[in-house]
Amino acid sequence: MKKLILTAALLAATIGMANTGAVRANALESEPNCKAAYTCDFETGTVIYEKEALKRLPIASMCKIMTLLLSFEAVDNGELAYDEMITVSENAAGMGGSQVFLDAGLSYSAEQLLRSIAVCSANDSCVAIAERVAGSESAFIDRMNARAKELGAENTLFANCTGLPKEPQYSCAKDVATMLKALLRHEKYFEFAKVWMEDFQHPDGRTIQMTNTNKLIRSYSGCDGGKTGYTSEAGSCLAATAKRGEMRIISVVIGAENSKHRNAIVASLLNEAFNGYENHIVLKAGEEIGEKVPVGGSRVKEIGICAETSLTAFGKKGENRDLSVEICPHALKAPVQKGEEAGEAILYRSGVEIGRVKLVSLEEAPAYTWWDALRELSKSWN
Repeated sequence: MKKLILTAALLAATIGMANTGAVRANALESEPNCKAAYTCDFETGTVIYEKEALKRLPIASMCKIMTLLLSFEAVDNGELAYDEMITVSENAAGMGGSQVFLDAGLSYSAEQLLRSIAVCSANDSCVAIAERVAGSESAFIDRMNARAKELGAENTLFANCTGLPKEPQYSCAKDVATMLKALLRHEKYFEFAKVWMEDFQHPDGRTIQMTNTNKLIRSYSGCDGGKTGYTSEAGSCLAATAKRGEMRIISVVIGAENSKHRNAIVASLLNEAFNGYENHIVLKAGEEIGEKVPVGGSRVKEIGICAETSLTAFGKKGENRDLSVEICPHALKAPVQKGEEAGEAILYRSGVEIGRVKLVSLEEAPAYTWWDALRELSKSWN
């Protein structure tokens, strides 16, 4: 199958390459005063900064990132519905720490409980959700640990779904970023995470006011998600994400001195990323690539293709000049379904591969029917 090469000259018109020099602006003046830190690009996973990124440490309520992830995945899998009413157990209602004071025996919607976890880190809501999704908190913890391994979070072990102190339980800055990255794939999460202040309405008429524990939601431009954590053992922790233009960054801090300090460290790490790096979407997911692909055995002679996920070039400012993309379509034979794999696209910087994505069909190409074949034959006779 013919390959198409999109060179830097062609890509420049598409992605608007910057002509700025490779200057790392606003770099951290000194190593941040915390136990561990990690900053990366969301799309490519490129590491921008790390300090003790693999060190196993308590992460307090940041473990709720996994609790939320499993909950959203349960909705995706049909195991849970946002409008489903969940009756709270005595065990869930008895949780200490941050909470919305759920009443045992009363029923709350799954969405209401998930919002309270994302906004104000409600421990009682975590346990209520865990018991509903897996049947018990212990069974849910097994799921948390299994999912961590699936994500490649090898330095993570959960002992509960809340992050309250319990041994053995630990994670690391890199694993927290990995888990948050998976959570950010769920658009519904942002609806909850961006709430600054909201009333939590109990079935009996009581109202509790929730305030977002992630203060960067209001104070840092582009911040639209994250999870805080604090225990005396873990110190002040924060995993946050911010998006500006086409670039989304994840930054994690574990064991800062206090909440003000942790917020300042994360803000500095995010600033370093946004000021010193750039991100270009070379092929946008779902958008047709210029050249159509021939199809054999169908009255549809050719079909459009697109990248299944966005193909992105990320790096220091000025690095994205010498880019080229190799489009490698498959030899397609009918029947072809919409969304079927149709090849791959490979991204190069200065001739070195820096990424690749799957190409998929944008339309169907049914196989010849008997009547199609007869019509083709009649045309050739004419």
